[in-house]
This record gives sequence, structure tokens and C-alpha cells, in this order.
Amino acid sequence: MTRRAPVLLALVAVGVLFAYPFWWLMSASLKDRSHVFDNALLPSPVNPANYTEVWRAVPLLAWVGNSVAVGLAAAAAATVSSAVVAFGFARFRFRGRNALFGLVLATMMLPAAVTMVPVYLEWHAVGLATTQIPLWAGNLFGSAFYVFLLRQFFLGLPAEVFDAARVDGAGPWRQFTSIALPLARPGLIVVFVFELKAAWTDLIRPLIYLREPELYTLPRGLKAVLDRFGQGGEAQWELVMAASVVATVPMILLFLVAQRYFVRGVVTQRVEE
Repeated sequence: MTRRAPVLLALVAVGVLFAYPFWWLMSASLKDRSHVFDNALLPSPVNPANYTEVWRAVPLLAWVGNSVAVGLAAAAAATVSSAVVAFGFARFRFRGRNALFGLVLATMMLPAAVTMVPVYLEWHAVGLATTQIPLWAGNLFGSAFYVFLLRQFFLGLPAEVFDAARVDGAGPWRQFTSIALPLARPGLIVVFVFELKAAWTDLIRPLIYLREPELYTLPRGLKAVLDRFGQGGEAQWELVMAASVVATVPMILLFLVAQRYFVRGVVTQRVEE
């Protein structure tokens, strides 16, 4: 225990360091306007009316619903499409496989800003540039990072299981759905959570595509809240902080629910190595 004390103390210190910004945000969201930036970690007096006021001032519930719908669609699309591609690279042998996989990985080096305008023009050409579809439909073509991650999981699965299934008459799709997906569930959940978090916090694409306030996701809605309440001499920063807490808490809860799968995924990878 004595040997572990420095490690535990370091972990506690790092935990406090990372928790402080969220604690400060929670505290600021419960203060009145004159005390928002006083750096007190405990609000005095406590003003929970900030949440009801911002809830009445903007369609926060609609934005939460939009973020949930877009996030789930983006996460599901990225997980399924990346898993299909990753299984192909892991289990099929064909000429040029390594070169093609290297080309897929090379796309990670392409900055998003390079494709931003061409992609927008494509969505505009099909009349969907002002809808929520561009926020998630691009994930139907997979993600190079997720393909790499899931390919490592599939490569770690016992080849004998697939050979036995092939002898029993199971085709590639049956092997994928009945064997590979259940065994790689920790990796699939990690990919799903990663992409859900990425879609939940994405601001650039909603700024580009969304025009109507009723279609806003939470990050785009927070930008609207900041523009409305965070400008001028009478800025209502307590309302901006309250809306920020509403946007942050779901991701914290998601991590608390899914953290065991992150640990299981790491342990699985280490055992396979």
C-alpha cells in the first residue's frame, strides 16, 4: 500500500485537475449574474432559476432531441459500415489488400477543411444542404480510424472458429453477424461511443448546414445562446453556463455507463497481443 500511495495521490491530483472545470461550470450556472466569474466553487446564493429561464428562452428540449437523433444515427452508421470494411480487411485474402488498407489509413492525413467545400456542394446539388442528413449520412462510408481499430479486434479472434463455421456451411455474412460481431462487442461499443461523442460535440457541420433554429443540435444551439446572452454590457453568462451544463452532463453519464467496455476493450487487446 505504501508503494502505491504516490501513484494514488498522483491519480487523485490529476482527477481533481480534470474535474475542476466542470465543477466551476456547475457552480457558475447556479450563481446570479453579478457572481458568475467570482471563482467561488460553491455558489452563494444558489440560483437554480437560471435553468428554468434558459429553458423558457430557447427550445433547449428540441435541440437535445436533435442531438440525440443525429448522434445515434451517426454512431450507428459509422459502427456498422466500419465493421463491415474492417471484417473484409481482416478475414479476406485478395491481391492488393495491404496496399488498399494503407490507402484507407492515408485518408486520415487528409484535413477535413480540404473536403468541406466539395462535400457541401454535393449535398447542395441533391437538395439536402439545409437538412440534418449531412450531419450523419457521411458515416455510411465508414471511418479510417474505426476501420483500423475494429480490424485489430477481428484479427485477434481465433481463426479456428471461422474455419469451423465455414465447414458447417456458414458464408461470410453469417460469419460476420453470428461470430465476429458478438466477439468484438467491446470494440463495437467503443466505436459507437466515440462517434456519438464526436457527433454530440460537433459544431462545424451544424454551422455549415443548419439554418432553421428548430433543426439545431446542441452545439449549434449553444452558439445561438452565446450570441444572444453572451454579448454586450448586460451579458447573461449565467444562462450560457446553464445551457452548457445541459449539453455536458449527457456525455458524462454516457462515459460512466460505457467505461467498463473501454476497460474490457483495452484488456482484450492486451491479451491478444
